[in-house]
Amino acid sequence: MFDTQQQSMKRRFTGITDTGLVRAVNQDNYYTDPEGRFFIVADGMGGHAGGQEASKIATTAIRSYLEQHWDSASESSALLKEAIERANKEIVEDQNQHPERAEMGTTAVITMFRQEQSWCAHVGDSRLYRLRGSQLEVLTEDHTWVAWALKAGAITPEEASLHPWRHVLAHCLGRQELQKIDLQSLEVVANDRLLLCSDGLNGELSDEEIRSYLQSSSTCEQAAKALVDAAKEQGGSDNITVVVIEQD
Repeated sequence: MFDTQQQSMKRRFTGITDTGLVRAVNQDNYYTDPEGRFFIVADGMGGHAGGQEASKIATTAIRSYLEQHWDSASESSALLKEAIERANKEIVEDQNQHPERAEMGTTAVITMFRQEQSWCAHVGDSRLYRLRGSQLEVLTEDHTWVAWALKAGAITPEEASLHPWRHVLAHCLGRQELQKIDLQSLEVVANDRLLLCSDGLNGELSDEEIRSYLQSSSTCEQAAKALVDAAKEQGGSDNITVVVIEQD
């Protein structure tokens, strides 16, 4: 599934999701607001039906909450937190109604441009990158045991890249107690490119490869397609979803 490149008054953007070459079902979901106000990527887990449903519920709930409360007096950080909490609540309610989906969950990463400010919120290991000039920075911190162990110095980067637990989440949506939502304000200036992605992308491509494709592509649409194609060429072992945003 591919969104053609769209443009708001302040930014250009596009999104694409691909099942990859190994999985039979795509458990990722994403949303690009036509007005360029907010963007969502969610990566579901917990069986085919469960993962699909969890990421769908999260994306729909977050979108609906932000749209309904966009013009409220709420601070943007509070609005994002409330949207994620609503998504978590709806996933848990669905689990209660459908016991066969009791183990489902999903990541979520959201960027939002509101009241002349830029914000990011995330749960899980879906990422936000920022390319500025030739410098690529990962703006989110994976909520995984391996990421924690790497930060603590308990394992090396080489060990982390091959660790059997590298995809095991410490936090996700779809749990009675949502223990961690990371919120941060963002600095976004003209010509910056932002990339939201599921781990099907960065699990196949190094940050240097991601930087190269983001920088060398002339449009958001070309960048998104190049990234997904490259991840598939490297094996495409997971679903791959990317949203690319360029600030005017």
